[in-house]
Amino acid sequence: MADAPQDNRLRRYALAGLPLAVFLGLAGIFFKQVTAGGDSHDIPSALIGKTMAPFSLAPLAGLKGPLGDVPGLTSSLLKGQVSIVNVWASWCAPCRIEHPVLMELAKDTRFMLAGINYKDSSENALRFLGQLGNPFAAVGVDPKGKAAIDWGVYGVPETFIIGTDGTIVYKHVGPLTPDSLNNSFLPALEAALGKAPGG
Repeated sequence: MADAPQDNRLRRYALAGLPLAVFLGLAGIFFKQVTAGGDSHDIPSALIGKTMAPFSLAPLAGLKGPLGDVPGLTSSLLKGQVSIVNVWASWCAPCRIEHPVLMELAKDTRFMLAGINYKDSSENALRFLGQLGNPFAAVGVDPKGKAAIDWGVYGVPETFIIGTDGTIVYKHVGPLTPDSLNNSFLPALEAALGKAPGG
């Protein structure tokens, strides 16, 4: 009988620790998906194959490029060429992880790389790009996340490939890594470029 209180105590500790164990397990799975870049097919997008909705986002004030002020982002700007649209934020740790990949992508002149700055402050966004470099030819600010809803964004970062006619042809959820770039993103990009006029 002396062991009964101790058994009850152990049972209470085990029950109290169960929610923490479940949370840590789920957090581990989420972290693995985010840092591994995830698979863009894990979260299907209903927008693939559809024309992006018309939109117009103001520029990130104060952002300069080689030709002066970097413009905002509009749906019309994305049409007529293959484009990549990256949804990012300065507060997003995985965005920092993928940034070197975006800087490399920006060296390819066959497409336009644009960004949507999501639920961020302009000051922090400018500091982020000032520290890590600006890969974007255009950046639109989406301070309340309204435009991201139209894009079907679940979280940041997410990256889209847009065809010359404004059709969303590919979506990658999570940070672009060298593996995800080579295994899935670049093949989809090359396919889009192959369909472009003169491609």
